[in-house]
Amino acid sequence: MSTVLVIDDNPSVATALDVLFSLHDIRTVCAESPEEGLARLERGGIDLVIQDMNFRADTTSGEEGVALFRQIRAQHPDMPVILLTAWTHLESAVDLVKAGAADYLAKPWDDDKLLASVNNLLELAEAQQELVSRRASDRQRRDTLTDGHDLRGLIYDDTASETLVALALQIARSNLPVLITGPNGAGKEKYAEIVHFNSSVKSGPFIAVNCGALPHELIEAELFGAEPGAFTGAGNKPRAGKFDAADGGTLFLDEVGTLPLAGQVKLLRVLETGRFQRLGSNQERQVTVRVVSATNADLSGLIAEERFREDLFYRLNGIELRVPPLAKRPRDILPLARHFLPQGTHFSNAAERALLRHSWPGNVRELRNAVQRAALLSGERIEPEALGISLPEVVASALSEPDRAAIEAAMQRAGGVLAQAAAELGLSRQALYRRLDRYGISRD
Repeated sequence: MSTVLVIDDNPSVATALDVLFSLHDIRTVCAESPEEGLARLERGGIDLVIQDMNFRADTTSGEEGVALFRQIRAQHPDMPVILLTAWTHLESAVDLVKAGAADYLAKPWDDDKLLASVNNLLELAEAQQELVSRRASDRQRRDTLTDGHDLRGLIYDDTASETLVALALQIARSNLPVLITGPNGAGKEKYAEIVHFNSSVKSGPFIAVNCGALPHELIEAELFGAEPGAFTGAGNKPRAGKFDAADGGTLFLDEVGTLPLAGQVKLLRVLETGRFQRLGSNQERQVTVRVVSATNADLSGLIAEERFREDLFYRLNGIELRVPPLAKRPRDILPLARHFLPQGTHFSNAAERALLRHSWPGNVRELRNAVQRAALLSGERIEPEALGISLPEVVASALSEPDRAAIEAAMQRAGGVLAQAAAELGLSRQALYRRLDRYGISRD
């Protein structure tokens, strides 16, 4: 049961509020002076304060109430406070609301209006407390992940990313080959680094090669090396390959699905035996390399088209890490965007809403480019138009009516706490209910 502290020198006010609140399962405690009220607050167990603005019969200035409110704010900054007085002063009300007062009502009050205000504030306070508790739990889990591990500066806040990090750290302790799947620009190489730098070979080299960026005729030489004269332009000195360079460490093969079949055969052999031959050489070389590969391609489809070897797929896919697109981990968007901002710049609220509403088909890479471009074109404050990511109507909607994507993102950030999501969207709880029903979004 929630508890409301009423600070008023008129006992009849306290009695009336006690009767009103008791009918709605709200407990009331009373104090007749600012000193008594502050002392009761110190003992704890109070969820909301309703305070008078005048405590002497010969004054209507409200100065005593202002002083009391400021003391409560200083000592209990998160405590919601409703101001109640028979002598309303609009200027004072505006000033105190700006200073953090939750509401300002005149005596005699309207019971329905007062109850609505109290219930909304109690729900919001409960939601905020739940959110604080969840965030503390999140921080504890993330501290556990961070302690003793090298996350390579990964920026994340979404539970989907947290789950992926935990799995990557677990995988790192094994010697199995790792296949990282996910769309372009989602951060697959970052997870490859996490696997390497938390593994038993972390002191060895981490060598990355983008298979898709190499001409097919040079891939074998790039991976396995070449002897002088092995191909046109090979030069007159032996050329070490990426497997040589990665000996004792990790070789990261990005876009592995683009490997030609001939290169796949040699890769399969080195994965099975640790042995390979340089182009133009009959001498076998032995290496100890952990292979982490990545692809945005459907390898099963390539296997069906006989463009990728099934036996190589099973060798590479000792265990799979699936990196979701940025749109599937929306709580990562703003932390990443702020990380990409130059010092001294910030997003407007409208720009942050636009960032959350964009689908990010280019994922983290697109986000970084959009932020860097916007920072170049803007001053200290970045507005939606500078981001260049949305059609005008999408930007306009970001400033007014929240769409399904915005509501789902707010619900996820709030951990399903409806009052918190409603506050973020600028909606009442009832308005959020209507939109959840309209879009068929679960309230759980």
